[in-house]
Amino acid sequence: MAVTIGSKLESDYTNPLGMLGDCHRRIERFLNVLLTVSKEARGGALSEEYRNALATALRYFREGAPRHTRDEEDSLFPRLRKSQAMEARQTMSLLDDLHQDHSVADAKHLTVDALGNRWLANGHLPPDDAQAMTEALEFLRALYQRHIALEDAEIFPLAGRLLPPDEISAIAREMAARRGLRLDARL
Repeated sequence: MAVTIGSKLESDYTNPLGMLGDCHRRIERFLNVLLTVSKEARGGALSEEYRNALATALRYFREGAPRHTRDEEDSLFPRLRKSQAMEARQTMSLLDDLHQDHSVADAKHLTVDALGNRWLANGHLPPDDAQAMTEALEFLRALYQRHIALEDAEIFPLAGRLLPPDEISAIAREMAARRGLRLDARL
């Protein structure tokens, strides 16, 4: 179960909407890692492989995933909200729902992170904590399945159709800045 946070991307900053989709694949992959470890180890002693996988996945959701949320909340969603196109106006309630999903997911991830770090520190989790971790992860899986499907199928394609190239480039620059990168003026 070797897990790498910085795995090769399908898209780059010339396609920030594609990068958002790539991040969804990482979210799904790291969530599956957490679920596998949680269900198979059930709070017991962790093999070195599971210990490393748990630590890596927790780190992703603590460090990488929040940047993705900011990419959507601070860069993409506001631009869609400003659009005067009828298609964009029809998605306002969907954007509100997706925003709420982000808040709910953030709270669940805090629980998972606390339990996962306790597991790493103590070498085991009491049965009630192990069950709570699995339940939180199952909840997140259901939330992300719906959430990601809506963004991948509706929001990202809509943004690709409605946002002009300079707005897409601005999103890319903002995404890069969140990661401590500076893009060429060519974007």
